[in-house]
Amino acid sequence: MNDRTMRTGALMVALLSACVAFQLNASMLSPVLPSIATELGVDEAAVGLSQTAFFTSAALFAVFVPRLSDIKGRRRVLVVTLALVAVGSVLAALAPSIFVLDVARVIQGCSGSVIAICLLMLRAAVPDARRYGALMGVVTAVNGGIAGVDVLLGGFLATHSGFRPVFWLMAVVALGATVLVAWLAPESRPSEQAVMDWRGVVPLVVAIGCVLVALNEVSKLAAANWVLVVVLGAVALVSFTVFWFVERATPHALASPARLRQRSTWALLLTTTLALTGIFATVNGLVVAFAQNREIGFGLAADATSLLLLCPYALVGWAVGPFAGRLAPHMGYLRVLRLGLGGSVVALALMAAAGLTSLPLLITAVVLLGIAYAGMANIMLNGLAVVLSPQDAQGFLPGANCGAFNFGAGLSFAVLPVVQLAGGRAWSSAPGSYAAAIGCGLVITVAAFATSYLIPRPTAAEIPRHRSAGDGLLTATMEGKAYS
Repeated sequence: MNDRTMRTGALMVALLSACVAFQLNASMLSPVLPSIATELGVDEAAVGLSQTAFFTSAALFAVFVPRLSDIKGRRRVLVVTLALVAVGSVLAALAPSIFVLDVARVIQGCSGSVIAICLLMLRAAVPDARRYGALMGVVTAVNGGIAGVDVLLGGFLATHSGFRPVFWLMAVVALGATVLVAWLAPESRPSEQAVMDWRGVVPLVVAIGCVLVALNEVSKLAAANWVLVVVLGAVALVSFTVFWFVERATPHALASPARLRQRSTWALLLTTTLALTGIFATVNGLVVAFAQNREIGFGLAADATSLLLLCPYALVGWAVGPFAGRLAPHMGYLRVLRLGLGGSVVALALMAAAGLTSLPLLITAVVLLGIAYAGMANIMLNGLAVVLSPQDAQGFLPGANCGAFNFGAGLSFAVLPVVQLAGGRAWSSAPGSYAAAIGCGLVITVAAFATSYLIPRPTAAEIPRHRSAGDGLLTATMEGKAYS
């Protein structure tokens, strides 16, 4: 084993530990929420706000922290982030009230940038396209869930010991990841001479925060405060307008208007947003709700739903991800992305047409979606943000893409339940209401597939299929166009 292989192996250990620390914060609490409500003496709505606080915080930090890591050092920023996650986890484990828990979840939300920074560090350390593609798939696959073990372990701990041991476990993992990253990961600082654009960060964060909170309010449907939604929408519009004009006059802009107009920016962000809107609430909301519905669904218990549907979805995505990453440099990132989005369309069609009348077919559709979306499309969307990011601001596009992931997830829970509710009025209490909502997700996913054709090809990260004397000039020309 040579020195380079050993260094790469050590880096992978550090990065995977960081990704696991993030993923535990993101997914492990799903089955723990009833225990939190019972032990802290609050209702489920109040506990749900703690989840909203985490994901909103994660989205806001993800927008600017990757770019900050370009300037201050990626290892340094990742170490500080993981240390804060450990602090937030300890605070949550000791929380005497739901307010303290909410504050702790906001602190834990700083981990929203972890995946993006890990991919940037990996890209800097592994220049070879083949090796980077394979390792990228391994790192990003964790983002879809730790093979479902995180959900099962969270439910087991909450059932037998309450919610606090779950946060203690998060703290231990985050602390271990902090040590491993500080010890094993090399530093990379590509924009050392640049200045962080805080004048642009503030209005952008305000705009995105208002949009995400408004989407969360809309997802409450009949109980939503529509006046608040309108006010938040207006503040978001004003804030983004301020951001646009600030960026036009800033020499070290976080996202200059010229950069936002590039297809490598807006086409990728639009594809990510549409893909998440069509798929996220389908798996994590509609399928789960229908499977547990005792009147028109299959009447499954919560643990059975996790075991039969959510765990297989995460497991196959976790298994397929590394193969998709290895395939990307050879077959092309965009081809693998479209294969994943096309497979997702097929899975959603099967789910809407037959999955609601047959549990085996529903499981089959969910597994197929896990392969196509979690194992392929999700990996490529994360990977493209890194390989298409401009060289003078490498953290910009991964951070913006994290924001698109969170925006799409929020939009998914705002749109699809409304369609399901409207479908319920048209089909009474029949499975047709769920089929209508899944069909809506299908149409949006088809739109994501179509917009993926607008994303430029990242030739610098791919292996030329045919080599000839003129390949060098051709490749150089195409690489220049990849950022147009």
